[in-house]
Amino acid sequence: MKETAAKRREKPKDSKAEKPKDAGPEPQDVEMPEEDAANAVKTPKELDTLTLEDIKEHVKQIEKAVSGKEPRFVLRALRALPSTSRRLNPNVLHKAISGFYTSNPATKDYLLGYLEEPMDTEGDTPFRPRTGKAAATPLIPEVEGFLQLLLVVYLTNNKRYTEAQKLSDDLLQKIGSQNRRALDLVAAKWYYYHARVYEFLNQLDTIRSFLHTRLRTATLRHDADGQAVLLNLLLRNYLQFNLYDQAEKLVSKSVFPELANNNEWARYLYYTGRIKAIQLEYTEARRTLTNALRKAPQRTAVGFKQTVHKLLIVVELLLGEIPDRLQFRQPSLKRSLMPYFLLTQAVRTGNLAKFNQALDQFGEKFQTDGTYTLIIRLRHNVIKTGVRMISLSYSRISLADIAQKLQLDSPEDAEFIVAKAIRDGVIEASINHEKGYVQSKETMDIYGTREPQLAFHQRISFCLDIHNMSVKAMRFPPKAYNKDLESAEERREREQQDLEFAKEMAEDDDDSFP
Repeated sequence: MKETAAKRREKPKDSKAEKPKDAGPEPQDVEMPEEDAANAVKTPKELDTLTLEDIKEHVKQIEKAVSGKEPRFVLRALRALPSTSRRLNPNVLHKAISGFYTSNPATKDYLLGYLEEPMDTEGDTPFRPRTGKAAATPLIPEVEGFLQLLLVVYLTNNKRYTEAQKLSDDLLQKIGSQNRRALDLVAAKWYYYHARVYEFLNQLDTIRSFLHTRLRTATLRHDADGQAVLLNLLLRNYLQFNLYDQAEKLVSKSVFPELANNNEWARYLYYTGRIKAIQLEYTEARRTLTNALRKAPQRTAVGFKQTVHKLLIVVELLLGEIPDRLQFRQPSLKRSLMPYFLLTQAVRTGNLAKFNQALDQFGEKFQTDGTYTLIIRLRHNVIKTGVRMISLSYSRISLADIAQKLQLDSPEDAEFIVAKAIRDGVIEASINHEKGYVQSKETMDIYGTREPQLAFHQRISFCLDIHNMSVKAMRFPPKAYNKDLESAEERREREQQDLEFAKEMAEDDDDSFP
């Protein structure tokens, strides 16, 4: 019985062990995004129909926002713009423009001129979102701007920048004469894509005066979304041409709107961090860059987060701190941050040879990332780290040995560097100039200094900033504050009942006396 039971127990193990030999590697489940998984099954015709229905729904949301004076419905349509733009093609845009521009054939023909001839679509049901009286009614400016925005996005995605530039210029002339609050959100998107097209054409400096004019108008109209987008576009414009002084003046003389969305806040904080880092304000630069990462989307915007992490790592190294190793191990950042990881290792060990090797090997990449100027400043930090490690390792060491370890030209250079490190408080030591050696002093207890207090203060400030920003970011439904408030009639009835009750109580008190 024991042998048969043992054989039964061994059979499943053998079958499991032999399975890979016969069947090969087991298939793995690959998680697909919901949108891609749904679209993979559908035919191109079904996808076009679905895209047209989405555009129709977005137009309804915009019209609802205009009629009800609720701009949040426009935000719903614009929030879906990235997913809609990926599904745009000549057939979809041709049907959408023909279906909505029923009362303005001149504009319809002008817009269709930017599109290729649609493919043979025999048997397709015509797209008619506007019928009856609505077909003869002109489109409101918000809907017209949204439809033309889709066309500009399509032309930009297909690298037809000259045509996109012409269409964008024409539309912005029309929008400039309008003063409608619901149009502000659509116009903010227009400004972004308008500047993007000019950036692709290397003509970003030509629209600087235009952006300043629009920013002044948006400020006078209290257009928070337009202000946020235009401020970021101007900062990007200045930083593209290394005009850091002008960018700093713009930041100091303008106020970024508190009501701007998180994406614009993240961009603004990143640009501000770059300006502060160039101007040697590393503590403020680290604070703004950390807030930019916190404001950035958690699952998307991988490229933006890579750019911010690169600059943040360099700023932390300039502050004399070593970045956390977990930053370099994140799957989305591991490859792009590899040069910065080698740079961090060189700074941490104080190895000037490794630092110069990383600078020679990845110099072009650092210049492309815009961090090369800051990395050049790190050479002094590498030397200071090397001096600190030598001071901790040796109680007494000659200046010639320090020059050899740090790969300096002469002992005189080592003497100057060690003297500056002593003056800056990097090491506790004294130099014997006659005999040419450095004598390290006994290390003092760090808990007898203010460093622990400053570290706790920094952490507490960080937590308080997170709390304050979280409270500011809370959103509530419109007019939700007065749901529990009573109306005027209810208040009068309640006061009347309280008055009658008070009279009854007074009468009862009078009756109780003899």
